[in-house]
Amino acid sequence: MFWNKKVTIATHSGNFHPDDVFSVAVLSMIYKGRIKVIRSRDPEVYSKADFVIDIGFEHNPDTNRFDHHQEGGPGARPNGIKYSSIGLLWKKYGVQVCGSERIAKILDERLIQLIDAEDEKVDLYDFKIKGVKPFPLINFIYDLTPTWKDKISLDEAFMKAVDFAKEVLEREIKLQKDEEEARCIVEKAYLNSSDKRIIILENPYMPKSILMEYPEPLFVIRPEKDGPYWRVGTLDIEKNSYDHGVRKNFPQNWWGKKREELVEITGVEDIVFCRNGGIFAGAQSKEGAIKMAQLALEK
Repeated sequence: MFWNKKVTIATHSGNFHPDDVFSVAVLSMIYKGRIKVIRSRDPEVYSKADFVIDIGFEHNPDTNRFDHHQEGGPGARPNGIKYSSIGLLWKKYGVQVCGSERIAKILDERLIQLIDAEDEKVDLYDFKIKGVKPFPLINFIYDLTPTWKDKISLDEAFMKAVDFAKEVLEREIKLQKDEEEARCIVEKAYLNSSDKRIIILENPYMPKSILMEYPEPLFVIRPEKDGPYWRVGTLDIEKNSYDHGVRKNFPQNWWGKKREELVEITGVEDIVFCRNGGIFAGAQSKEGAIKMAQLALEK
């Protein structure tokens, strides 16, 4: 369907929002940029489009109508977050654009649901410090709306926002695909480790989320991608949480010390640093990094 012609996508005119921007970005990825975008509130115009997004008071995935403004709405997830247009579109095309059901689910949790929640006015944040708020990615979409001094139309700004959203989606999908590939390598390193408290990797993967699924690992050693040293990292007690600390810190008398002091304290000649808080450290060689981790285990 549509593969031999440009696909016409209609959405509302005027100010744009993250849900219509990301919806068009998803379709642009599927149809490799072979899209024509119409922004109009005239039913005579948008009803003839191949896709109608965020307008039209109709949700029918069979005919590619993805609106959420109709009476009663199109429903909500089990967690209570109602669907906006991007959530409805993602249900049909998320797996296709990601190439994986697992990755589509991760992006739904990391990004799509946040857009739905924002559009449906669901408050997701509990602010701990008065006057300081998160700056979500979707805020930047709104920031692309032209100011009174910008020499760009709303339609031009919309397409600029679509390009940005497409880049975000492509990057997020790549990150998840790369992690999927790294998972096999990290799991093999864990299984082959003689001391499962210290996991040694030969490439600069970011393995924390994978290794946290196992109870034994306390330190993970890997080369820095661009740095001339080997990094020794700790593992958080809980995934995606800084509040509960790490499984094991480096000794407190290492924290924030100058290199010369660390050499004297540890006896590791090529030690480079130990961050305040004792959550990661580094040495110039793999052997030095291993020695640091072994010393930390003894403390």
